[in-house]
Amino acid sequence: MHTPFSLTADFRIQVVTLDCPQYPKRLLDLSDPPQKLFYVGDIGLLAQPMLAIVGARKASFAGIRLAQYFSSTLGLAGYHIISGMAYGIDGAAHQSILDLNAAPKTIAVCGNGLDRTYPPEHRELAARIAMNGLLLSEYPPGTRPKGFHFPRRNRIIAALSLGVVVIEAAQKSGSLITAYLASALGREVFVLPGSISSPLFEGSHQLIQEGAKLVRHAQDVLEELPNVYLH
Repeated sequence: MHTPFSLTADFRIQVVTLDCPQYPKRLLDLSDPPQKLFYVGDIGLLAQPMLAIVGARKASFAGIRLAQYFSSTLGLAGYHIISGMAYGIDGAAHQSILDLNAAPKTIAVCGNGLDRTYPPEHRELAARIAMNGLLLSEYPPGTRPKGFHFPRRNRIIAALSLGVVVIEAAQKSGSLITAYLASALGREVFVLPGSISSPLFEGSHQLIQEGAKLVRHAQDVLEELPNVYLH
């Protein structure tokens, strides 16, 4: 059962269409850009520079800490942080930005209608993002989360970002899908290495072998990107 969070006047779901000035131009790089985007929060964030942070749902403690570090450091360097509001790395990245209470904001792209929260345990997180960032979905209210929605959600994350930071990605993970989509769109792909014996890094190491940039610190990411200023 997926628990809806209460929609008040502050949480009114709005819609932007492909022909609206507010529609993010970066999505036009997709072969199948969404015709409509449903949102709660500040749609203006989509015109500003952002980086994606993605990774394992069943992340290790170290992975969670790294997600927090990269999210907050890249945020304070001038980038909003976008992710998919899943368990693990996604949730840690969103939470880290919210806890800064500063200029960088966080954007969550959902694989369901915004009148529902998925996963349901992230109800409070969704409400905080709605108040202080942006919830986004191509699916209309009432749409339940389904497995095939999430790869489609990932293409939106990839297209909106200037680059994707991958933290703990197993083989056949959604993070790999996001990274490959980002690379195909000409976005930067950054990957943290890990133990060669850990399944959590099998996908990560595959990306590095195929040409993604190995990074150890947030500065490694920033060196590959233009200087930006949030407004």
